[in-house]
Amino acid sequence: MLDGRGMLPIAEVAETLGISAETARRDIRALVDAGSAVRSHGAVGLAGQTGEAPFDRRMRENAAAKRAIARAVAAAIGDGASVMLDTGTTTSFIARELLRHRRLTVVTNSSDIARILATVNGNRVYMAGGELRRDSGAALGASALEFIGRFSVEHAVISAGAVDAGGVMDFDLQEAEFARAVLACGARRIVATDATKFGRRGFIRVTDFAQVDVLVTDRAPPADLAAALLAAGTDVMAAG
Repeated sequence: MLDGRGMLPIAEVAETLGISAETARRDIRALVDAGSAVRSHGAVGLAGQTGEAPFDRRMRENAAAKRAIARAVAAAIGDGASVMLDTGTTTSFIARELLRHRRLTVVTNSSDIARILATVNGNRVYMAGGELRRDSGAALGASALEFIGRFSVEHAVISAGAVDAGGVMDFDLQEAEFARAVLACGARRIVATDATKFGRRGFIRVTDFAQVDVLVTDRAPPADLAAALLAAGTDVMAAG
């Protein structure tokens, strides 16, 4: 019903299907939780067909797993720590969990993360410059890489587009370059990713596991990936 039709009133959906409004709302809630639909002001539409930004859509995908990962990452970061975060939905969830912390020094290329953590709790936030991406609000490119290279932080945290036994990969060259540079700036190097990325192959290499101290995820990785992580000496934290 929703495909290609934009937003439909929930009352119209219920009437067309011959179900109660409560049943319609319950089924729609399941679609929204799964990231397939968007609900707004008594109406519902398919994700991707309602004019929302791709980053906003990705924030809903596997949201429960990303929140669990974010809580686990934030729990290992103390008040007063220095943290570098790349752009990504998982790192944006981490930023939200870090609102419980005080006096953080944060370095990022994400306008979303900077907006969340700046001017609160005595934090200092440094944001890489350059043109912001329309979809993610991220600053990328040479100026962003040069900027973060000036910092040395306690915790360097990146998200991942794909993870297999060979390491961490991405699908965007500039994002991969930035993530690689973030890891080089941290004393403790963290990859935060949900298990849907396991076994997925990107075509741009970010890093092998030898350059990663901790992989934080929501489920234990499959056997081949677990073996590669063990061989590299990378700790695995399953937050689920």
